[in-house]
Amino acid sequence: PYALVISQNWNVNEYGTGYVVKWEMDANYLSKFEVQNVGGMHHNELWVPAEELEEFNLYIIGTIEVIAEFHSGEA
Repeated sequence: PYALVISQNWNVNEYGTGYVVKWEMDANYLSKFEVQNVGGMHHNELWVPAEELEEFNLYIIGTIEVIAEFHSGEA
C-alpha cells in the first residue's frame, strides 16, 4: 500500500509518472539493512545506503516486474 501512495501521490506530482515494481531478493542479504517506519502503519522503508546499491543489485533474483503505473492526468 505504501508503494502505491508514494508512486501515485508523490512521483506523479514530481515527475509526471510513477511506477510500483516488485522483485525477489536474498533474504539473508536483506537482513543486514534496517527497516524504518516513516509515518503510518504501512509506511515502512528498507534503508539501503546509496553507496551499497551496486552490491544490492547483485542480490536481485529473477526479473523486476512493474505491477502498477500512474501518469499525470489520470483520475
